[in-house]
Amino acid sequence: MTTILCIDDEAEIRELIVEELQEAGFATLEASNGREGLELLISKWPDIVVCDITMPEMDGHQLLAEIQINYPELANIPFIFLTAMTDKQNLVTGLRAGAADYLTKPIDFEILLAKIEGCVTRLENDIRSDRAF
Repeated sequence: MTTILCIDDEAEIRELIVEELQEAGFATLEASNGREGLELLISKWPDIVVCDITMPEMDGHQLLAEIQINYPELANIPFIFLTAMTDKQNLVTGLRAGAADYLTKPIDFEILLAKIEGCVTRLENDIRSDRAF
């Protein structure tokens, strides 16, 4: 079963996302900021991360940079930024930093689930191609 880590400092939004993901058949982990998210990434190795950008303690950009610099073994976990920041510069910054995708709030769950399913398909294809050798 695919496990998705949801990181968002707004408890209501995080709980709503987790509920939707669980109803879609995914296992979930939750964190309320980037620092908690990093701890879960290190200890649980989720398959996909859905992460807000603006959070206390460690924001989404800082978390992604921390992973890429200090935890390269986790750097291939797909990161989907989910944020209220809708300007093009934030989108470009997130994608250039290594995010697999970038979605804006309010959340369109059909689009979020489609993007997650795309990540799952790519992960499954990577596993199949690794087994071919």
